[in-house]
Amino acid sequence: MPATFHWSDWSLTDLVAAKGAHRVSLVVPARNEAATVGDVVAKVRAALVDTVALVDEIVVIDSDSTDDTYAVAADAGAIVHRSAEIRPDLGTRPGKGEAMWKSMFVTSGELVVFMDADLLDWDTHFVPGLLGPLLTRPEVELVKGFYERPMGSGDGAVPFEGGRVTELVARPLIHLLFPHLNELHQPLAGEWAVRRTLFEGLRVPHGYAVELAALVDTERSRGIDAIAQVDLGVRAHRHQSLRDLTGMATEIMAVALARTGAGPAVDERPPVEEVR
Repeated sequence: MPATFHWSDWSLTDLVAAKGAHRVSLVVPARNEAATVGDVVAKVRAALVDTVALVDEIVVIDSDSTDDTYAVAADAGAIVHRSAEIRPDLGTRPGKGEAMWKSMFVTSGELVVFMDADLLDWDTHFVPGLLGPLLTRPEVELVKGFYERPMGSGDGAVPFEGGRVTELVARPLIHLLFPHLNELHQPLAGEWAVRRTLFEGLRVPHGYAVELAALVDTERSRGIDAIAQVDLGVRAHRHQSLRDLTGMATEIMAVALARTGAGPAVDERPPVEEVR
């Protein structure tokens, strides 16, 4: 069973002391998120870079955006890279996993925190909460966030009705195929942290299944004790249409079946350590 924590288990002072000389990178993969990415970057920069030196760099990977995501993120204080322009010799693919994989070539942190760019109701404690187990438990290599996920935001939010693909696709698949991961509350959470040495050794699907693949491969190679989860409270984000969720669900099912040998191989990036 993965160790479970609450974000308030550590103070910022304690985490900065535990960080020592380690470098921390915050990576935000983003595609057409001009409406929200600036707030994500600005809030983290003010609280955890300029005020408390817990995060060393905030890097936004712009995944083929057609809006002002790049400019908004840069204006908010992030280092911004277009995914297609990172290591062009390796080619480019569309997708979230691709952006995260490409981030390994333009970041320097030994510890990497991933956050989605479409957050609405959230706070900066997400980042230290995810770093807590990595900085205080040497056996932990990957940390997943979990939270209450309402449908909608503000006064119109309906508690616990978010996370449709998680509840209808990912958790049933895990229960049937990967029971060691059953105790993870939100396996598809976009807020997670990992040691670079682990992530650079993983195969990475191009799209939305990157989180599930990372969990399955980490448990198989490192054991369940290498995974922890942290209660981050409440997290709301922009919800996608059912049509968009169908594509996400299909990618997740394909990766799950491929990992068990019950389906065809999926198109994935090789471990970074093999192509660096």
